Amino acid sequence: MATTFKILGQAMPTNATNYDIYTVPAGNSAIISTINVCNTTQSNVTFRVYARIAGAAGNTTSQAIVYDAALPAQDALGLSLGMTLAATDKITVYSFQGNVTFTLFGSEVN
Repeated sequence: MATTFKILGQAMPTNATNYDIYTVPAGNSAIISTINVCNTTQSNVTFRVYARIAGAAGNTTSQAIVYDAALPAQDALGLSLGMTLAATDKITVYSFQGNVTFTLFGSEVN
């Protein structure tokens, strides 16, 4: 069993759009160690992060890791999670205002 440590995903989704930043490949599992959220704007923003088991449809509050969290202008937030995911699980991110970057750090196990 090999473990690969890496950036699992990185994105700046357009405003008010759900974006699947990472999907665990078939036959693998993954550990999300950290999600970094960075506000690159001059104003406060609101964002969401979802964990979707087996890519479950929709982005509901029952899938939320972070929901409507505020992030001040030109600030960043690191979420240390240690979250384990199985094959086809997804991490989806969302920002109401856009110009917010999301970066997932972790490892894939195959």
